[in-house]
Amino acid sequence: MLKLIDALPLPHFIVLSLFLGLAPFFPEPHLVEKVRMLMSGELVKPLDMFDLLLHSTPWILLVLKLTLVVKKTKRATA
Repeated sequence: MLKLIDALPLPHFIVLSLFLGLAPFFPEPHLVEKVRMLMSGELVKPLDMFDLLLHSTPWILLVLKLTLVVKKTKRATA
C-alpha cells in the first residue's frame, strides 16, 4: 500500500484533499461539520461515521504521502 502511495504524484493527493475532503464547501466544509459532531458527541449514526471516514481519507493519505516524501528527502541528503 505504501508503494502505491509513494508512486502517485503529490498533486493528486492535494487535489483529492481539497475537493473530496472539503466538499461541499458551503455553508461549511463537510469534514469540519463531522469533526464538530464527533467532538460534541453527536456522531452516532452509522451514515455519519461513514461520511467522516470518507471525507477524512484523502487527508490521511496526504499526510502519509508527505511523510514518505520527507523520509525520502532525508535519506537522499544523508
